[in-house]
Amino acid sequence: MENFVYLVLFIPPLLLALTIHEYSHGYVAYRLGDPTAKLEGRLTLNPLKHIDIFGFLSFLIFRIGWAKPVPINPYNFSNIKKGIILTSLAGPLSNFILAIPFGLILRFIPKDVSILNPIIIMAYGGLVYNLVLCAFNLIPIPPLDGSKILFPLLPSSTIKMQMWLERYGFVVLIALIFFDRLTGVPVLWGWIGPFVSIFGQLFGGHLPLI
Repeated sequence: MENFVYLVLFIPPLLLALTIHEYSHGYVAYRLGDPTAKLEGRLTLNPLKHIDIFGFLSFLIFRIGWAKPVPINPYNFSNIKKGIILTSLAGPLSNFILAIPFGLILRFIPKDVSILNPIIIMAYGGLVYNLVLCAFNLIPIPPLDGSKILFPLLPSSTIKMQMWLERYGFVVLIALIFFDRLTGVPVLWGWIGPFVSIFGQLFGGHLPLI
């Protein structure tokens, strides 16, 4: 029963983290001249427009997941390479920034007042989910944002590797998620875990349990 309560209270901050992540992509793209997200109704804070049901369930089960990608047309940018990098960086950066107020709530809210327990639980979820989203999306494997930040900076000699990853990257990610969970070998979590722990402790004043 306690686990169910935690699960329910974690849903609002998770929806917020996913929504802000995708909205930020669309907003920065719009400011850089690409109205695609706005025209398709994705420049909104309505979480129903951004949720991918499988990615959402994956987050609840495996602690790693995704939302429905906001459509971007880089040919609308005056500087395509710069536009792709800034638009891609917007999502993880928004989650990193959003983790800060959740951490401050945890740091300063009284822990011995039982009526505040739901707020503490949701703040904890907000801190962890936002940091996980940030770290996960910075991994340079397509379709994650990290690949769109890194690939424009790579030399043309790596184009075959980039094309292979664009084609099979999602399969690689799913395989790594299951590998982490089934074997306990921290391939993805070798990066995500320390990232969440370091900044969770910095923002929230204690080490998050992830």
